[in-house]
Amino acid sequence: VYRASDPRLGRDVAIKVLSSHLAARPEIRARFEREARTISQLSHPSICTLFDVGHQDGMDYLVMELLEGETLARRLERGPLPVPEVFALGGQIAQALDCAHRAGVVHRDLKPANVMLTRTGAKLMDFGLARAPGLAPAAEALSQSPTVSQPLTAEGTLVGTFQYMAPEQLEGREADARSDLWALGCVLYEMATGQRAFAGTSQASLIASIMTGEPRVMSALLPCTPPALERTVRRCLEKDPDARFQSASDLAFDLRGMSESGSAAASLAAGPRPPA
Repeated sequence: VYRASDPRLGRDVAIKVLSSHLAARPEIRARFEREARTISQLSHPSICTLFDVGHQDGMDYLVMELLEGETLARRLERGPLPVPEVFALGGQIAQALDCAHRAGVVHRDLKPANVMLTRTGAKLMDFGLARAPGLAPAAEALSQSPTVSQPLTAEGTLVGTFQYMAPEQLEGREADARSDLWALGCVLYEMATGQRAFAGTSQASLIASIMTGEPRVMSALLPCTPPALERTVRRCLEKDPDARFQSASDLAFDLRGMSESGSAAASLAAGPRPPA
């Protein structure tokens, strides 16, 4: 991805380039084309905007909104976020998912590395593994291979997409909107506590943890965790998709309600203002 200037419109942009030697690999080119097709269907303040797509000098490219900031993954390296930020950013991600789901798009790779934090809030990125309407069956099959953002750590802990995959995805069943809500539950847990909801020292133990285990109680990791937030995250992380939130819109509404309740409580705690 390169930073560039668009002289016609007088703005800086990000150009995502697929080099010729990678374009020769059908699975990578399919993912690149998938991302272009998917983003072109979506328009939302919390989704990275696609401006143009093209091919020149043997290279395919996307011209995208330039996002100034850092990824949520990088921010989490410094520890958990304040609870009001968890509500605000989580709500924005949920609203972005709601926009995608209404267009028939399931992200399938939601994780902190695919969320950019900017001055205006959260931006959802990287729809390369998304399932969108009208995709060819061959391209659809490619998405069953998850991406891994980093190699094994020195301690042997697996990191990457598996950390945020819902049980039904690990079983090879088709992911739907509720699978994205599981992933968002994992992200909310990590935002609030600074620790991943599920962990393992190998791929097998991580999958076993997701399939049969339960995350540690959030308030045990961070005593100031609001009970309402813990209940919301627990509902996102139900093993049975039918027991989760059934729409990102419902989850966004829940987070907004908690945010407003927290603001009201803070105002009451501050007491009445003295007369001018």
